[in-house]
Amino acid sequence: MLAAAANSFAQTPAPVPLVVDRIVAVVNKEVVTSSELRERVEYAERELRRQGTPLPDRAVLERQVLERLILDKAQLQLATENGIRVDELQLDRAIDRIAETNNMTLTAFRRALENDGVSLPRFREEVRQQIMMQRLREREVDERIEVSDTEIDLYLEQQKAGGGGRAEFNFAHILVRLPDQASPERIEQGRARAEKVLAEARAGGDFSALAASHSDAGDALKGGQMGWRPSDRLPEIFGGALRVLKPGEVSDVLRSPAGFHILKLIERRGADVDQNLVQTHLRHILIKTSEVVSEADAQRRLAELRERIVTGGADFATLARQYSADASAAKGGDLGWVFPGDTVPDFERAMDALKPKELSGPVKTPFGWHLIQVLERRTGGLPQERLRLQARQALRERKSDEAFQEWLRQLRDRTYVEIRLEDK
Repeated sequence: MLAAAANSFAQTPAPVPLVVDRIVAVVNKEVVTSSELRERVEYAERELRRQGTPLPDRAVLERQVLERLILDKAQLQLATENGIRVDELQLDRAIDRIAETNNMTLTAFRRALENDGVSLPRFREEVRQQIMMQRLREREVDERIEVSDTEIDLYLEQQKAGGGGRAEFNFAHILVRLPDQASPERIEQGRARAEKVLAEARAGGDFSALAASHSDAGDALKGGQMGWRPSDRLPEIFGGALRVLKPGEVSDVLRSPAGFHILKLIERRGADVDQNLVQTHLRHILIKTSEVVSEADAQRRLAELRERIVTGGADFATLARQYSADASAAKGGDLGWVFPGDTVPDFERAMDALKPKELSGPVKTPFGWHLIQVLERRTGGLPQERLRLQARQALRERKSDEAFQEWLRQLRDRTYVEIRLEDK
């Protein structure tokens, strides 16, 4: 019997070895797996091709993507420790807004994701993580930025001395990050690395490809593209460098607390600040959509309210108090005097198209559906308190990017990271 069993065992085919997902990095108590890294690298390659950016060497791209994954995991771990959560309703609304921004229905957006090889559940999780990291940044960085009255006074004096003009820059950026309390040798290594990248850029190298290969900034895999930024909301070191560049030129290596930077100016444009702004006094009724109020229901309700006002003589303010879901309902929907840029673009376009006393049809924005009535318009300069508020916002934005990069550097330095990319 034992012989038969042994013979049977001998004839049993050897089991096929199971392929176990390899660990390529440890981040505190979590791991980054080979499959996770491969999926992110493939996504980065698709995005770079879509932008027309030459692909870096695969090993270089893997290192870049792995560093992004490490920073993301470190931020998400801290967000979880701080009790930051995103519930399903908040996530649904965020994805709805993304689909709307792309002028797609949710069904069409899902198909577009699938065509890119991304499932909706996976995309939902990525959006959840992005929201968590944004809330963490707001808590850890943005809320701690302080702007003094003296800084505001100086800013307003500079704006006045400059004639009210404001330049805007479309530019790209490469960052060579330095660790906190870097040694002189490490600083020189970083500077040498930045100078080498600068030499390649000035020798005709593709700046987007250089950013994808060498930049430590979060936008590296977007070719370092920063888009259009007003000069007064940029870090001073960036604004000063960009002002003296011509489109297509690359800056010298710049030093900040975060490390070394290289900027490429793509375009510039002037934006004269009009001291005589058109201001609009208006009111509105808002109907929000939900699981029980569809888009069609919201439109129909507003159309009915509009009919009651136009043909039935109903009072707008009374209906706003009764039906509007906005905080302005208690004031009869009155939003007071609104300046350009105060409202979302869809609302502002509808508002601007109306004459005084005219009533809009249903207008859709990310907040829901609106019925808008312009009461009156006037032209004039911004009141002093408004100017100071704008100055405070500009100065906060100017400080925010620098503070965030410094915070990221400190987070990376205090995170336990073990890279096993070369392990076989």
